[in-house]
Amino acid sequence: MKKLSLIIFVLVLSSCAEMQKIASEYGGMANPDIAAGLRQALQFGIDKQVQKLTATDGFFKNQAVKIMLPDELKKVDATLRKIGLSSLADDGLRVLNRAAESAVKEATPVFVDAVQKLSFNDAKNILLGGKTAATQYLQQTTTTPLYGKFNPVVKQSLSKVGADKVWKEIISKYNAVPLVSKVNPDLTDYVTNKALEGVFKMIAVEEQEIRNNLQARTTPLLKQVFAMQD
Repeated sequence: MKKLSLIIFVLVLSSCAEMQKIASEYGGMANPDIAAGLRQALQFGIDKQVQKLTATDGFFKNQAVKIMLPDELKKVDATLRKIGLSSLADDGLRVLNRAAESAVKEATPVFVDAVQKLSFNDAKNILLGGKTAATQYLQQTTTTPLYGKFNPVVKQSLSKVGADKVWKEIISKYNAVPLVSKVNPDLTDYVTNKALEGVFKMIAVEEQEIRNNLQARTTPLLKQVFAMQD
């Protein structure tokens, strides 16, 4: 046990020494300043991208995150368009994306909690990590609670905007076509996961912008911290 404790102590000291060395090479920034800078970068990315996604058509008109049909319903979409029901198919897609836009409004408090808990070691790993290390940190720490927040909102939203009725009509019309296999996917789970994918994809875009574009570092703290990884 004493030997294990000694090993852990040495690892902690070496980690701190590594970060202090990096900090001293770039203006002598203190560890708390480095962590604060990374928290600021994460918060900026979250605020900017979450706001975009929660706007009307934030998902539907953003090709990077637009929610398309699950595989088992793509044939439904194609069949409806072939028989002159393109507008109904478009409505089906739109309501799925509206549900995601509503759900993402629940993301900010979860993200804020994760950012506030950013530790010294987390900060070091993010700063010295890959181009989306901060986004990966958020994925690891928030995916489970976000799913729990998103899922009931998606379910409620699908009902509120009439998606359940739209899809009931779509699926019933499709199932009425002769010789087709009947379908009944879990749209709530599907949209919830796609909403999560969309949020993290857009935060990753913002992270890479801050890492690669000097103009995106809009505060002195961001400029100092990310100069260390240039």
